[in-house]
Amino acid sequence: MAGFLLPETQGQDVTTTTTPHARTKLPRGIWVLGFVSMLMDVSSEMIHALLPVYLVTVLGASTLTVGFIEGIAEATAAITKIFSGALSDWLGRRKLLAALGYGLAAVTKPLFPLAPSVGWLVAARFIDRVGKGIRGAPRDALIADIAPAGLRGASFGLRQSLDTVGAFVGPLSAIGLMWWTSDHFAAVFWVAVVPAFLSFGLIAFAVEEPEPDASREPAKNPLNAAAMRQLGPIYWRIVAVGVVFTLARFSEAFLILRAQNIGLNAMWVPAVLVLMNIVYALSAYPAGALSDRINPTALLALGLVVLACADLALALLPDLTGLALGVVLWGLHMGLTQGLLSALVADTAPPALRGTAFGYFNLFTGLAMLAASVIAGALWDAYGPVGTFLAGLGFTLAALVGLLAIGNGLTVEDKG
Repeated sequence: MAGFLLPETQGQDVTTTTTPHARTKLPRGIWVLGFVSMLMDVSSEMIHALLPVYLVTVLGASTLTVGFIEGIAEATAAITKIFSGALSDWLGRRKLLAALGYGLAAVTKPLFPLAPSVGWLVAARFIDRVGKGIRGAPRDALIADIAPAGLRGASFGLRQSLDTVGAFVGPLSAIGLMWWTSDHFAAVFWVAVVPAFLSFGLIAFAVEEPEPDASREPAKNPLNAAAMRQLGPIYWRIVAVGVVFTLARFSEAFLILRAQNIGLNAMWVPAVLVLMNIVYALSAYPAGALSDRINPTALLALGLVVLACADLALALLPDLTGLALGVVLWGLHMGLTQGLLSALVADTAPPALRGTAFGYFNLFTGLAMLAASVIAGALWDAYGPVGTFLAGLGFTLAALVGLLAIGNGLTVEDKG
């Protein structure tokens, strides 16, 4: 990010200027990795858009069970990321692990239509998220390695936008397939297998990993206390911000359940994720590019304000208009914050420890997602959707107060 200066003792890459031409052209590898993410998200979101309703209406699971499954799934991915990220730093290579993660996710997709019970679906979701965990930190570190320093916000924003295109194409495809198959869940899950394998093929054969810097030695033990200290106080402050942000929201499964709660037909429930992800995709790249030029705290604060408004709409407006407003604001919040947090991690971590840095970030935010989703599920069972979203509002306002207290503590100096 432009203007991001780090302590010299960390020995980090802090290039802050690029040529006008470089600012207009992102590397080919960033685009390819974006399409890899897009295809896998088409597959995953075709399943995810229907899975909560399938669990509740077909298999008879409670909303607490849905929250538990979603939280465990994301926590599993987060815990796996710390080890895969550290391993990528130790090897000095990122692509192999990223491709392995995408491959594992692809081969587990057939488990979803074959699962006869909740237990099998928990296992399928668990293994699928292990694949996500293996690929996540090495892929993000690979993006940071490929992207010019002054374009990291735009690079992560582009990948997030393309990823999110997949996240609305997937549910949109699920709607069409549910109509075509007369609400045949398993048939939709089988179709979702195809883009998953296309994603794996793309990263395996079309992504070129840059040669490692000969002057940079791979990290010998990225998970020891010395390496944690080397990441630096600014990085750990960003991790804390990410955790609080995650506690302030919960799995998008509860947006789907809110749609069902107000009476939306099962075939149209995936439209919730379509709408959310269209807004997310349209906002992520502009927000990422803007974050290369201004202090990030303002964008993060704006994202929390937007999330608070989303919680209010979802809690107090129990109709289609309120649902649509809440979902749009939820997607805008994601676009303003998620790519920016990744870019902050990339900018503050030493190059030799980028995989580990993304691993720690995803570990702690994943555990926060587990807590947030289980709490949301319990509140839903006890108090209904109003209690759940009003509790989300409370967490969001607390996060906003904490972020404003930090002020400019995410940067050493203001961006120019």
